[in-house]
Amino acid sequence: MPVTGTAPQPAPSAPPTPEAPTPGATARDRHDDTGRHARRFGLPVATALVMGNIIGGGIFLLPASVAPYGTVSLVAFGVLTVGAIALALVFGRLAERDPRTGGPYVYAREAFGDFAGFLAAWSYWITTWVSNAALAVAAVGYLDVLIPVNGHRWTACLAALALQWLPALANFAGTRYVGAVQLVSTVLKFVPLLLVAVGGLFFFDPAKLGAFNATGHSPVGAVSASAALLLFSYLGVESAAVSAGEVRNARRNVGRATVIGTAGAALVYLLGTLSVFGTVPHDRLVRSAAPFSDAVDAMFGGTWGGWAVALAALVSMTGCLNGWTLLSAQTPYAAARDGLFPAAFARRRRGVPTVGVGVTVVLASLLTVYNYVSGSAKVFEVLVLVTTFTATVPYLLATAAQVFHLAAGRREAVDRARLARDAVVTAVAAAFSIWLVAGAGYTAVYQGVLFLFAGIIVYAVLAGRRRGGG
Repeated sequence: MPVTGTAPQPAPSAPPTPEAPTPGATARDRHDDTGRHARRFGLPVATALVMGNIIGGGIFLLPASVAPYGTVSLVAFGVLTVGAIALALVFGRLAERDPRTGGPYVYAREAFGDFAGFLAAWSYWITTWVSNAALAVAAVGYLDVLIPVNGHRWTACLAALALQWLPALANFAGTRYVGAVQLVSTVLKFVPLLLVAVGGLFFFDPAKLGAFNATGHSPVGAVSASAALLLFSYLGVESAAVSAGEVRNARRNVGRATVIGTAGAALVYLLGTLSVFGTVPHDRLVRSAAPFSDAVDAMFGGTWGGWAVALAALVSMTGCLNGWTLLSAQTPYAAARDGLFPAAFARRRRGVPTVGVGVTVVLASLLTVYNYVSGSAKVFEVLVLVTTFTATVPYLLATAAQVFHLAAGRREAVDRARLARDAVVTAVAAAFSIWLVAGAGYTAVYQGVLFLFAGIIVYAVLAGRRRGGG
C-alpha cells in the first residue's frame, strides 16, 4: 500500500492503558481486569512466552525433515537465526516507541493508518488460529504413543479438540494462569530437549553426519530448500510485542524478552539438530519418524526414548497452544478498541480478551474437524504453510514502520551510530520477512492472498459502518 509524502495519515487514537477499563465494560469486568487474576508478566514469563511460542512441536521432527539435505541445513539454521534475531531487535525498538498491546498491528497503524493496521491484525489473527489447529492435530500423534487414540478418526478428532480447549480454559481463567502454565510448560519441555542438545554432544560421532550437501544441487540451492522447511519454526518472535500491554516495564522488557527468547530458541534448535545428526546414522535419520527418540536410544540404549520424547512433545505443544491462544486474542482486542474489528473483541475479563479467545478456539476447532472429516493431510499442510505467508504480512508492515520512523527522524537529533545500526538490522529483518514469503511456496501464497482479500471486504464493512455512525 503506497503512502505518499504529502497525504496526511490519520492519527491513531491513543487507547487507554491496559489498566484502564474497556469501553462498554461492566463494573465487574473492570474489577476483574485489575484483580489478582490479571497479574502482569515480568521478564521471565515474557521470555518464556517467546521461547514457548517459537519452540512448539516442530523441533521434535526438524532433524528428520532436513536430514535429506545433509548438514548444509545447519547453515540454513544459522542464516534463519540471524534473520529472526534481527526481526526481534526491530520489535524491541518498536516496543520502546509504543509499548501497547497489539504488536505489529499497533506499529503498522501508527505509521501508515487504519488500513495497514487492519491488514496486520487480520493476517496475524489468521496465522494464530490456523497454527493452533495445526499444533493440536500434530500433538495427537505424540499422544498416540502414550495413549492409543489414532485408531479411530473421531477419537483422534476429540483428542485434538480437547488439546485446544484446555489451553483456552486456562486463558479464560486469567493472565495469571496463562503465565503460570507457560512458564511451567517451557521449563518442563526443556529438560528432554537439553538432554539431547547438550548430552548428545558427548556421544557425537562425526562419521554419522553424512554428506555436507546430500542433494547434489548447489550449496545455495540446498540452503534455500532446507530453509523452506525451517521457516515455520521461527514464527513467534513477536509474542512479547503482541502482549506488550500485559508486560511490566514494557519499553525495557519487551525488547529484552524478544531477543533473549529468540536467541535461546535458536540455540536449542541448533544444538538439538546437531546432536541428533551426530548420534543417529544419516541413512536411518532420513527415514525416522521420531528422531529425538532415536537419538536417546542411541545414547543410552533401550526403547524408553520414544515415551520420554512423546511426553516432552505433548507438554511442549500444550504450552505452545496456551501461549498462541492468548496471542490469538490480543491483536483483535487492540484492533477492536480502535474500531477496526467488531466491538465484541474488545471485551476483556481477568486481563484476557475472552471473546477473542472464544472465537479463535471455535474457528480452530472447526478447522480441526474439517481436517479429520476430509481425511486429506495435504489440504491441512497447505493451510499450515499459509500461516508462514500470513505471518509475514504483519512482519513486513512492522519492519516498514521501523523504516518509516528511521526515515522520518529529525536529522539534527539523531545518534548517527545508532541510526546506522538500526538501519542495518531493519534491512536484515526486511530481507528475512521476504524470504519467509518465498519459502511458503506458490500454493500457500495463493491461498494466503485469498484470506487477505476476504479481510478487505470485512474492513470495507467496518469502515462503512464507522463513517455512517453505525
